[in-house]
Amino acid sequence: MTADRLDGRALNRALLDRQLLLRRHDMTAVEAVEHLVGMQSQAPNPPHVGLWSRLEGFGFDDLAAPMTDRRVLRIVLMRGTLHLVSARDALMLRPLIEVVLDGHLRSPRAAGLAALDLPAAVAYARKILEDEPRSDKELRAALGERWPDADAALLVWAVRLSLPLVQVPPRGIWGASGVARHTTLETWLHGHDVPEPSVEEMVLRYLGAFGPATVQDVQQWSGLTRLGEVVERLLPRLRVFRDEDGRALYDLPDAPRPGPDAPAPVRFVPDFDNLLLSHADRSRIISAEHRRRVFTVNGIIRATYLVDGFVHGIWKIEKERGEVTLRISPFAPVPGRERDALAEEGARLLSAAYPDAKARRVEFERPG
Repeated sequence: MTADRLDGRALNRALLDRQLLLRRHDMTAVEAVEHLVGMQSQAPNPPHVGLWSRLEGFGFDDLAAPMTDRRVLRIVLMRGTLHLVSARDALMLRPLIEVVLDGHLRSPRAAGLAALDLPAAVAYARKILEDEPRSDKELRAALGERWPDADAALLVWAVRLSLPLVQVPPRGIWGASGVARHTTLETWLHGHDVPEPSVEEMVLRYLGAFGPATVQDVQQWSGLTRLGEVVERLLPRLRVFRDEDGRALYDLPDAPRPGPDAPAPVRFVPDFDNLLLSHADRSRIISAEHRRRVFTVNGIIRATYLVDGFVHGIWKIEKERGEVTLRISPFAPVPGRERDALAEEGARLLSAAYPDAKARRVEFERPG
């Protein structure tokens, strides 16, 4: 194997291509979600924007049917965060990520559970959640009634770490409202073929969606550790590159790697998108200075937009009296051509997301 060197722009273009952001693709929402190995979904709406920016002709109601018929679902997976994934990936990935969630149960927060028979509480929670999907409030009340001397909120936290829980529709469907309710993955996908969990397949899938990447990058995305041993086993199936600092980057031999000068259109990236969360070194997509403005101290990852393939600012949508405004906040002045492209792309986003709005506007804040 030869160790070719890739600079930051080459890594940027490879990432954008794998993330379906160099051009819109003609694939279904389910196919895209599976290609991306899931989309972080801390809030229900961001994946819709993420798919709209990636797919040709995506409609904001296109996730309703696959969520209702259980082809895609929302479940806690990588890094212990809520993800929208295909049914197959939920079944394959959840056993691999279990060790990450088990680690939280050994944290100081779990000390309050020491005097409780946690397996009994988890078994009881499983039964009532499989009888009927329940909200955290309903589960807390049921556990509090059964174990009145225990911290019911802490019990719910432990149950959510111990059981593979699906957040059932209509939560997660565009325009739907209502409290989040959960049931177990086994109940939601009863009768579904269960794939063999494979950490090797998981690493290869990651490289297909985020590579070329270091071992540390794969660990950042998944939350798992000691993946160097897995990559070592996979070496005969990989190609090795080097970044500008000499670090080894692993990739699939035939994966797309556009040149550093490949054109990258402006794109709106939603809050919590894995584009910004899945590498230990994120300089291929966002500078350290801009990262401090996007990643907030309370765990919010703001929605961003890309100019020439890199994060250039943040955006948000404001709704008032049936009118919607897309407010763009640049970190630096936006060149005229890109400003026009952002305004046009923003207008299309508002039309797709809010077709019934009385008025739609795209406004730019002063750079800074």
